[in-house]
Amino acid sequence: MSGGIDVTDGWNWRQPQPPTPPSGPSAAGSWWSDALADPWRDPHAPAAVVVPGAPVSSGPAPEPVSDPDAPRRSYAPVLLICLITALLAGALGSTLAYVFAVRNGMGAGTTLGAPPPQTAPSAVQRAPDSQAGVVEKVMPSVVTVRVTGAIGSGFVATTDGYVITNDHVVEGADKTMSVAFSDGTTASAKVVGRDPESDIAVIKVNRSRLSPVVFGNSDSIAVGDRVLAFGAPLGLVNTVTDGIVSALDRTIQAGEPGGTVRYYAAIQTDAAVNQGNSGGPLVDADGRVIGMNSVIRSVGGTETEAGNIGLAFAIPINQVRRVAKDIIDTGKARRTVIGAEVAATGGLVGSGGARLRAVEPSGPAAAAGLKAGDVLTKIDGHVIEDGTDLIALVRKHDPGATVAVEYRRGAKSQTASVTLAEDTN
Repeated sequence: MSGGIDVTDGWNWRQPQPPTPPSGPSAAGSWWSDALADPWRDPHAPAAVVVPGAPVSSGPAPEPVSDPDAPRRSYAPVLLICLITALLAGALGSTLAYVFAVRNGMGAGTTLGAPPPQTAPSAVQRAPDSQAGVVEKVMPSVVTVRVTGAIGSGFVATTDGYVITNDHVVEGADKTMSVAFSDGTTASAKVVGRDPESDIAVIKVNRSRLSPVVFGNSDSIAVGDRVLAFGAPLGLVNTVTDGIVSALDRTIQAGEPGGTVRYYAAIQTDAAVNQGNSGGPLVDADGRVIGMNSVIRSVGGTETEAGNIGLAFAIPINQVRRVAKDIIDTGKARRTVIGAEVAATGGLVGSGGARLRAVEPSGPAAAAGLKAGDVLTKIDGHVIEDGTDLIALVRKHDPGATVAVEYRRGAKSQTASVTLAEDTN
C-alpha cells in the first residue's frame, strides 16, 4: 500500500505507545501532569473545568444573626382581616342561598297562589265609597253607652257633645252613665231629655270637637237599598253588620205590660241586630244615617233568649232628628196627633182599618170632616190594618204636616186631607 494513511482491519493491531510526558519542574507540579497517563481518559473528549464546592463542615450550622433593634412584625392585623373576610363571605353565601331557596320554593314550604301585583293597595287602604271606606268614615261618630247594669249604643249629633240614643237605653240611668268612643277613650255623660213614647233620648257627653254623623233622608230610601248597622251587640263594641232595607213603615207596638207603650213606623232590615245595638245608627251605602236601630223580633221566649233572626227595626231618621232637636232646643219633644181616639178593634171583621171611637171637636180629624165610627183604611198611601198602624204612621210625621186619608163610612169609601197637629196635653 502506498500513501500517507494506513487502513487496517485489525489483524495487525498493536497497543499504541503513550506519549512521553513533559519533563521539568513545571510539568510535574501541574494538575494535568498525569492526564496523559490516565488509562480512562478519552483523548478525543473536550477539556472541562470543574469548580470545586464548598468544603463540608462536620459541625452544626451556624445560628443566623439578627438585628436586635429591628421592629418585629405583628400577625394580628393579618388574622383580623382574614376573620372579617371569612364572616362576610359566610353571610353573603347564606343570604344568596336563602334567596335562591325561596325563589325555587324551597325552605318555606309550598307556595300557593300567584304573587300580588305591585300596585295593589295595602290592607288598610280602601276606596272612600267602598263599605270599608264608609265604616271608616262613620265609626268615629258611634259610641257605646254604658248605664248601670245595661249597655247600648248611640251616635254623635253635634260637635259639642250631643248624642242621640234610644229612650229605653238610658231609662233608669244615674250619675254613673258614660260613653266609650271607637278609639277606646271614654267620657262621662248626662241625660238631656227623653221621649218615652217615641223611644228617643238625647244625652250630653263631657267632650267637645267631636265628629257628628251625616244625616240622610229616610223618606228617600227604597226596599232593597244596602244598609250598615253599627253598635255594640251583646257588649261587642265597634261592631258593623250589613244587610238591606227589607220593608218600610213597618208598624210596631212595643213596651212592657203596665209600662210605656211605644209605637214605631219603622225601617225593617235583615242586618244582624242584637241587644246592645239599640240606639246605634243605620246608615246607607254613602254613610248617611237613615235610621236608629231600636227593636228586634225574636223566637226566644224571654228577653235574655232574644237574638238576631234577620228581623230588625229602626226608627226613621227624619223622626229621630225632629224629636232630638225638640229635646235640645226646648227640653221636650212635640207629639203629632190626628185628634181622634182609636177603638180597641178595627173595622169589620176581615176588612181591616182603624175605627175612630171618638173625634175631638176642634181637632184635625174633625176639621177634615171625619166622625166617630169612620174606619180609616189608608194614610198617605199606606194601608192601615188596625189602630197601631194609624198611631205609628201619624207620629212619624211632623206636626203641621198634611196627609191624605181614605176611610169608610158605612158602605161608602171616601177621602179627606188632614193637617196633623201637636199634642198640647
